[in-house]
Amino acid sequence: MAQRPHSNDIAEFNEGQPTAPREWFKGTGVVILEFVKIAILAAITISAVRFFIFKPFIVHGASMVPNFYESEYLIIDEISYRFKEPERGDIVVTRNPSKQDEFFLKRVIGLPGERIIVRDGTVRIVTKDNPAGAALEEAYLPSREFTPGTVDITLTSDELYVMGDNRDASFDSRMFGPLKRGLVVGKVLLRGWPFNRAQRFPAPEYNI
Repeated sequence: MAQRPHSNDIAEFNEGQPTAPREWFKGTGVVILEFVKIAILAAITISAVRFFIFKPFIVHGASMVPNFYESEYLIIDEISYRFKEPERGDIVVTRNPSKQDEFFLKRVIGLPGERIIVRDGTVRIVTKDNPAGAALEEAYLPSREFTPGTVDITLTSDELYVMGDNRDASFDSRMFGPLKRGLVVGKVLLRGWPFNRAQRFPAPEYNI
């Protein structure tokens, strides 16, 4: 006559069932969940950098030749100017004052409060520290490049004066006047394409 299993035998039998598959699935689920979290955080970070800090900009037109050519790919720093003011020589992306869904690539020439004089092919800057003024030395311009136009204007506390490096082919402050500070989108941080022209763009030194 078969004996009924003892209660301890039943308990030992149940404890002996294989549990590895259940634990494996549990561990895999945790790994997948962590991976998804990391992927979401990375996407948010990249999107924030892409849309709020650094933006790509593709050069159109010849206003900055020979320093920038058509279709070159630039990275624009949009956050620095929230903490400091533009410097002379910075290369900036600005909104077109008369059509703000269009963007210009220009160089900052005059700063707030300065007097800008364009005459006889040269740019002269008059400041509080130098009331006699001085002709601006621009080493980044092509040799024998001169600045057409006749200008004599004093900037207000929220205005900049911007020009293109290709002075004969640039629509800039000589035509549309001083640029309101709020129209500046950001400064050019670096050129990423083409690779053989990749470089950063620190502000140049001036004699002013």
